[in-house]
Amino acid sequence: MAKTQASQFSALMTAIRKREFSPVYLLMGEEPYYIDRIVEALETHVVKDDEKDFNFTTMYGQEADIAALIAACQQYPFMADRKIVLLKEAQSMTNAKAALDGLAEYVARPVESNVLVVVYKGGDLSATSKLMKAAAKAGSVVFKSPKLRDYQLDGPIKEYCTARRIGIQEKAMVMLKEYLGTSLSKLFGEIDKLIVAGGDKLAQITPELIEQNIGISKDFNNFELQSALAGKEYDRCLKIVKYFASNPKANPTVVTTGTLFTFYSKLVVALLAADKSDAALMAALELKNSYALADYRRAMQRYTARQAVRAVHLLREFDAKSKGINSFQKEYDLLLELIYNIFTAR
Repeated sequence: MAKTQASQFSALMTAIRKREFSPVYLLMGEEPYYIDRIVEALETHVVKDDEKDFNFTTMYGQEADIAALIAACQQYPFMADRKIVLLKEAQSMTNAKAALDGLAEYVARPVESNVLVVVYKGGDLSATSKLMKAAAKAGSVVFKSPKLRDYQLDGPIKEYCTARRIGIQEKAMVMLKEYLGTSLSKLFGEIDKLIVAGGDKLAQITPELIEQNIGISKDFNNFELQSALAGKEYDRCLKIVKYFASNPKANPTVVTTGTLFTFYSKLVVALLAADKSDAALMAALELKNSYALADYRRAMQRYTARQAVRAVHLLREFDAKSKGINSFQKEYDLLLELIYNIFTAR
């Protein structure tokens, strides 16, 4: 089984703490959390503090010169076991990808006592580039950190909590994702705050703990609105929308639109699926746990495929109107109208 991003990160961090270093690290991707933690670990463990004056070199993309970088890498450590050379913000170099290919020859035959770290954020280097081919052949460490989608966050969040010897309830995880988005730095930062707030006896992160310390309502949020729509609980939907209207900054309709569009789009898939077993639906809907499947099961008993498709169409109309296209209504009035139209769709 292929390692997850989080497990690759954990294994890499363990090796660094054991001072088992690679001569070359190529770190890249749109999600900066893991990249930043790896860089911090290398900065801490490769060279001791009293050896850094002569054995620690940092260059930044906009000012970096490949020839100077290679020259620094080829200098042997001074009164130390190792030397570290960091190229940060490599994506900011002029013609960055072409420029970085200039490192290919060094990466193919690096100085074993030195550690070169290239940090390229915002995307990946092509596997067919000279640098990446040289890295693959030399066995360099290549760590890719892509931006995660909502359905990919459960694993990293659970692993992060487990590493801190704490549990997290499924609903609490949904609330955090909805409120904070897909940034791991934000998610993990808030989890750390919740652990501190919960005290020494905290066993797991709950919706109540989040509501008390972050200000996210456990009863009035997009997850609860989705649940109310799935069960066709009209009065509950109205209460949630009215709460949203009273707290517009915390409940922007653009987030609600995205949540509901994803839900009804997947509901169409579920309703049309030939195999409706839990395992088949979870795979088709890209769900990571049976808890997430519950709303779809409830909705499948209350919606036809035609009604689900109609809901998707209504959400498209709502999105346009809420942005002022062919409508002058307030966005939460439009949201109430959307709810009514979904409930009455045939």
